[in-house]
Amino acid sequence: MNVYNLVSFAGIFVLIGLAWALSAQRRNMNWRLIGWGVALQLAIALLIFVVPAGARVFLVVNDVVVKVIDSAGAGARFVFGRLALGPGQVSENGEESIGFILAFQGFPTIIFFSALIAILYHFRVMPLLIKGFAWVFTRLMRISGAESLVAASNIFVGVESMLTVKPYLPQMTRSETCTILTAGMATVASNVLALYVFSLRGQFPTIAGHLVSASLLSAPAALVMSKILLPESERPETLGTHVEPYYEKDTSLFEAIINGANAGVRMIVGIAALLIAVLGLVALVNLGLGALGNWINPIFGWQGQWSLKALCGYVFYPITLVLGVPPTDALQVSRIIGERLIVTEVTAYNDLGEVLKAGLLVHPRSAVITTYALCGFAHIASMAIFVGSLCALAPQRSKTIGPIAIRALIAATLACLMTACVAGTFFTEGSILLGGS
Repeated sequence: MNVYNLVSFAGIFVLIGLAWALSAQRRNMNWRLIGWGVALQLAIALLIFVVPAGARVFLVVNDVVVKVIDSAGAGARFVFGRLALGPGQVSENGEESIGFILAFQGFPTIIFFSALIAILYHFRVMPLLIKGFAWVFTRLMRISGAESLVAASNIFVGVESMLTVKPYLPQMTRSETCTILTAGMATVASNVLALYVFSLRGQFPTIAGHLVSASLLSAPAALVMSKILLPESERPETLGTHVEPYYEKDTSLFEAIINGANAGVRMIVGIAALLIAVLGLVALVNLGLGALGNWINPIFGWQGQWSLKALCGYVFYPITLVLGVPPTDALQVSRIIGERLIVTEVTAYNDLGEVLKAGLLVHPRSAVITTYALCGFAHIASMAIFVGSLCALAPQRSKTIGPIAIRALIAATLACLMTACVAGTFFTEGSILLGGS
């Protein structure tokens, strides 16, 4: 273990300390939950990064995900032709790719994975997996069954995880509500995860294995951070009990495929709308910041372009060092991690791919830590989506949701950073997850 691994390990407790400093009730800590949450993360990371058998399992998972994504491209190529060909690909007719186009190459994977998840729900594979993880969380951390179920669901799905506890939403405590929002924003859905794999696998061949492990690690991290920032002060209705997932099963396999594909289309429309709106607004703000910089820089003799990305880089720079990123890469990484809060993780992962392609990161650990830190919906636009979904399912919660949502966004951001610290703790350049022996 080198010095950067030790820094990452210490970073876990620095982030917990930061969460405690921001807590609504510093004297009301559930130390059992915090201890088991950290222990679960360390155990999973130990299995992935250190134990050869565990690492090879995740390499198999990586290969399976990549092959499934390649299968997803078959439909896209039939519909969009050469527009669906990834960089460097050549079709059976000899047509060459014209470059990466997110709408025609990345987005179709969301439709395919949404249909695949719907099939797994139809055959009850997904409910069994979710119930298994929920049982572990409830048994070890002694939290409510509803919280455990949502946290477990978010390992595999996104905002639709709230539907699994729909009957319990109106009666949930403030702390439970914070946990549900945090778990949603600290993790990523399987269908969107496929989009990240598609965007990064050229520069990071084992990205799928790391993203799957990040999804596993982020669930206990979300529970830890949410319960520190807003501890439980009431008695949840489902405390210590196991809750059955609530979902509407499709009547047939084909109905599951149709509904899953349609859900993927709706998600694509939502993602595209967010990217167009948010990136346009960011560009507008950058124009104002650039003009302000051009006026102020000559007065103080400063240099450099003013932008939101640059400002986020400076704000998140100390935190990036705490994650265990070497100083030579820290500013570049801090800009990518910081911009996720504003422009969504889709753009941040795309920028990470560009940075890797340009060879701007000196140390391999920087790419791994950044991958784990970005693996979550912890941004402002996502907060609005999750809050809107919760209020639609339980309208009576809308009056008190605002302050809870802000805490949940902070908790989700810290959870993603904590997951990055855990990955950095066990990272070695010889890991077979990086192609080592």
